[in-house]
Amino acid sequence: MQCSWKAVLLLALASIAIQYTAIRTFTAKSFHSCPIPNPVNCSQDTDAADRLCDESPTFSYNLSRKTHVLILATTRSGSSFVGQLFNQHFDVFYLFEPLYHVQYTLIPKLTQSKSTTDRRVMLGASRDLLRSLYDCDLYFLENYIKPQPINHTTDRLFRRGASKALCSPPVCESLGAVDLHLEEGDCVKKCGTLNLTLATESCREHGHVAIKTVRVPEVSDLRALVEDPRLNLKVIQLVRDPRGILASRSETFRDTYRLWRIWDGTGRKPYNLDVTQLTTVCEDFWNSVSTGLNRPPWLKGKYMLVRYEDLARNPMKKTEEIYDFLGIPMDSNVERWIQNNTRGDRSSSKHKYGTVRNSAATAEKWRFRLSYDIVAFTQHACQQVLAQLGYKTAGSEEELKNLSISLVEERDFLPFS
Repeated sequence: MQCSWKAVLLLALASIAIQYTAIRTFTAKSFHSCPIPNPVNCSQDTDAADRLCDESPTFSYNLSRKTHVLILATTRSGSSFVGQLFNQHFDVFYLFEPLYHVQYTLIPKLTQSKSTTDRRVMLGASRDLLRSLYDCDLYFLENYIKPQPINHTTDRLFRRGASKALCSPPVCESLGAVDLHLEEGDCVKKCGTLNLTLATESCREHGHVAIKTVRVPEVSDLRALVEDPRLNLKVIQLVRDPRGILASRSETFRDTYRLWRIWDGTGRKPYNLDVTQLTTVCEDFWNSVSTGLNRPPWLKGKYMLVRYEDLARNPMKKTEEIYDFLGIPMDSNVERWIQNNTRGDRSSSKHKYGTVRNSAATAEKWRFRLSYDIVAFTQHACQQVLAQLGYKTAGSEEELKNLSISLVEERDFLPFS
């Protein structure tokens, strides 16, 4: 039977339409950014998931509803204290400084190195590790733990005892009822080696993951992670008065800051003083906070600036604000920990990274530790960031020691929402 040219044309057009529809369908289903629902954390209703994909082409991969928290800080800025605000939460899996292993495996002398190449290597590896840890892939840590873990067990994880989740069942199976509140050192003694398989399972059972680090200089270094659609990453940038940081470091790291202590004790500034121990902190703060306060689109809803002094003066109120920003309900364990650990005597802490203290008094203590000459030098070297963060300068030694004169301006750094 012969077909008219009109019939042939209609058949050709129909064929093209069918192919076009098939291509559209295949592309939408195979390469769409919407994931396959996770039966553990998400609804089994695949039709509903398809509707979400159809209605929202930019829908995130993170259907698990996990919140991934990064505490971005510098050494001696109160980061261990802030970390505990998450460590105590029953549904948060907390890790203390996992990037320590990256630094001391790849670049053991990074603290003395100013190389741009070293920084890039460190940041690249750090981002990869953070991405894996937020996905509860703790096996990725094995690439940086020396000696290499055997059968996924190790006794070399840095500050394991600072993580409640790693010192509790099922990760630690040998604990009794009296061991629910272990000191950091007791955790390692009672729990033995760390089984990374059990730690991975524990991470997956928790609703959220929080990580504290002092080894990422600026929030812009985290952009790739913030924009990763598989994560729901929120950054808490913790800052502190640089004068307080310098005083705390000089007392804690006595050998490293020996020349600052000589200046403080003798009144004479050493000619070979390493001023970058101070200026690097101020430069990193300035660059990072400037990025955050400029509110770039990629940080929308992802960034909160917290001054340590505000947290120390009113820990309960500020912690509630932090949890509200994260969208995580604050539980009674966190409230109880704040009440028990912000009114204590510093001497009750067993080591230099302890968190038991009178938080309000600790925030101001630097005013009596540093000589006015060092304070004046710091104020000049860091004048930009002091003004940016609302820290007032002291014009004399009398003003420095007078606690009735506040050196912290009242400022409300609202989260970028």
